[in-house]
Amino acid sequence: MRVRFWGTRGSIATPGPSTVRFGGNTLCVELITNHGERLIFDCGTGARPLGMDLNHSVPRPLRATILLSHTHWDHIQGFPFFAPLFVPGNEFTICAPEGVGSSLANVLSGQMEFTYFPVKLDQLPAKISFRDLTEGQHNINGIGVKAQYLNHPATCLGYRIETDGVVVLYLTDHEPFSETLWRSDAPPGMLESILHAGDRRHAEFMRGADLVIHDSQYTPREYQTKKNWGHSTHEYAVDLAAAAGVRHLALIHHDPLHDDAKVLEIEQQAIALAEKTPTRPHVFCAYEGCDVMVHPLRRPNSPEAIQQAVPAKPQRRLSVLIVDDDPNIHLLVEAALAKDYDVLTAEDGEEGLQRLESSHPDMVVLDLNMPNLGGIAVLKKLRADPKSSSLPVLVLTVSGNEASTRAAFEAGATDFLTKPFTIPQLNTRVSTCFARVFSS
Repeated sequence: MRVRFWGTRGSIATPGPSTVRFGGNTLCVELITNHGERLIFDCGTGARPLGMDLNHSVPRPLRATILLSHTHWDHIQGFPFFAPLFVPGNEFTICAPEGVGSSLANVLSGQMEFTYFPVKLDQLPAKISFRDLTEGQHNINGIGVKAQYLNHPATCLGYRIETDGVVVLYLTDHEPFSETLWRSDAPPGMLESILHAGDRRHAEFMRGADLVIHDSQYTPREYQTKKNWGHSTHEYAVDLAAAAGVRHLALIHHDPLHDDAKVLEIEQQAIALAEKTPTRPHVFCAYEGCDVMVHPLRRPNSPEAIQQAVPAKPQRRLSVLIVDDDPNIHLLVEAALAKDYDVLTAEDGEEGLQRLESSHPDMVVLDLNMPNLGGIAVLKKLRADPKSSSLPVLVLTVSGNEASTRAAFEAGATDFLTKPFTIPQLNTRVSTCFARVFSS
């Protein structure tokens, strides 16, 4: 399998003399299987040089699948300049997470309105089809593709590609679920030692991969002021890759403020960190023009496919119960969710259990510290009752320490989010919890 990097920058393109080594184009990565099937991850400005190369080097007609992680502008802004779209006979299937707020075709055509671009989407000569993806297993032209939701303010998917005897993952625009990665009562560096279930699930998604392409936009110091922006540090990426037994780790989504010297410094720090881990993955910062051949390596059985069978999506409007003693939180959560869900409220744990019995909500957003009956006690009662044992519960609390996080997951929390939070962040975490239950 061949993997080529055409754009490695995040947020905005940064061409110029200070970004020559690692490149200034936003994300675009090409994967070519041994049988000639072509996958393209994201369509940032790197899609332009990729398109020019394809027009000159690949026989027509060209067929490819474009897997968008999400539709933030830096991931689609190169789409109108992707030259193969202007060639009759070429065929493209464009995939993106379901529920981007509008149809995928409308999102892409939005940046091609005549106000912004001289050619409309429906005027492109190539044949274009669209496919919404949810979390789970997919077959794309005979290639096994597993999709998993990432932790980003917008609905965002990571992709695990399994073909040609190798495993490659594309994981951009993902943020740690917890500031604390390792449990204090377990040895660091092991999957089972990861504190937050979200971080552990993310690492398990990478397990045994030959190549992981992972977001590493910030340094640990920068991340302290960039929380909730939806991006990782190189330390987080290395720690999880090492715990997951990854062979090669390519760091991407370089910050627009990082020049070549800074990216090189991050690369050296990441390599040094990897060398201290038991599995010692090969780590590098991806650059434009980087061309990687991924060869099979005999390994233990790969992890089971995620969500092979899931329930059908409900046709009714879903409801969310907020259990919190702070009326300001009620207002904030309602502002975040009322457009898409019916929102119910309760002021403490006892009232919350009563509302659950009378209203049967589809999900609970639960505070931990409340009078009368705290969140942990509510969780335990829910999980002990067969009627609510699988009800999604998002813990929303100011107590983000290890003890609270561990207690919540041990009691049965589905997800854990600390206050303060942003409205897009909460909305995405709620929709992700629902999508895992109801996606098809």
